[in-house]
Amino acid sequence: MKTMSAMKVEFSYLRRQFGQARRGEDPGRFYTDRIIEDIRDFVETADFTLGEKLEEFESKFSELVGVKHSIGVNSGTDALILSLKALGIGPGDEVVTSAETFIATAGAIAATGATPVFVDVNDEFIIDADLIEQAVTERTKALLPVWFTGNAPDMARINEIGTRYSIPVVEDSCCAIDAAIDGRKAGSFGITGTFSFHPLKNLNVWSDGGMITTNSDLMNEKLRLLRNHGLINRDEVAVFGVNSRLDTIQAVVALRMIDDVASITDQRIANAAVLDRAFSELPGCIEVPSRAPNVRHVYHLYMVRAKDRDNLLKHCIENGVEAKVHYPIPLPYQQCCRHLGYKRGDFPKTERDCGSIITFPAHQYLTDEELHYIIDVVRAFYGDNWR
Repeated sequence: MKTMSAMKVEFSYLRRQFGQARRGEDPGRFYTDRIIEDIRDFVETADFTLGEKLEEFESKFSELVGVKHSIGVNSGTDALILSLKALGIGPGDEVVTSAETFIATAGAIAATGATPVFVDVNDEFIIDADLIEQAVTERTKALLPVWFTGNAPDMARINEIGTRYSIPVVEDSCCAIDAAIDGRKAGSFGITGTFSFHPLKNLNVWSDGGMITTNSDLMNEKLRLLRNHGLINRDEVAVFGVNSRLDTIQAVVALRMIDDVASITDQRIANAAVLDRAFSELPGCIEVPSRAPNVRHVYHLYMVRAKDRDNLLKHCIENGVEAKVHYPIPLPYQQCCRHLGYKRGDFPKTERDCGSIITFPAHQYLTDEELHYIIDVVRAFYGDNWR
């Protein structure tokens, strides 16, 4: 395959967000200089642990999601683990979740001593709600749907199943900050919602960070204890907990950017729409999943299915387009899950996806030129096959 004129389209946008200029503007320096000023002011307060800036960020995040409580924790993974622990989930219990997700989802279940029970996905890469009920047993203690790629599971159906069987729903909405169904935000449907502020999320910090959202006063109380050693105060301990506090300095970083979440997400959605339109013109080569009109899909990952995926990936990388695969091995068949006894053929759509999905850059800092270069590179790979 002939190499095209060189252009580099990076998957990560962090150097632009916090450094490189774009189109004559300097958004990176806008954030970086102001964050450093904020941190300088913050350091003088010495209010480093569970400080006022963390409380301020938790309050603003609750407003963003539309919930009563937000509890800042160390990571999105900890948000999942602590949510399950607050529900009393442990050894001997089962938690139903998606077969197509990042390892953190199942890892969080395993970290409590419980067993992940996987359910196949639908054509939009998200858990198939029609298959959940058959995975429920008397040992099922939670349903854990994943907003994978930033897209919405069928939360109405999942909540109905949870209510009927008296099983709580914990949302893995780590990829879905500002996502919504009919205007109702991710993280507001379950007993808890869980979020990650990993640097490549659309609301990010300068390290790891996470948040748990809930409308339950009881869960709020439990979670605040669990994230801080179970301490009621300096001298009294109510339960065994852990140190999973969101660092207040990371809350300072997030506070500088939280007001831009909607505009950041809008740009990702606009970029995804450009790619959708172009790739829809490559029938038989690229399959764009359906997009529900009532869902605000935030495109943490812009994923499509591709014919001859592995060679397309190689071609993209050779031509400067930093495409990726999320993920090439089905999670239920990973070595860490072998003891669960799953076998090839148990999750046909997940298996199909792992052999065909490809993720393209669609982040908010892409220029029009870069977007169209991605499209040209893909078209060049398929040649006359798409015409």
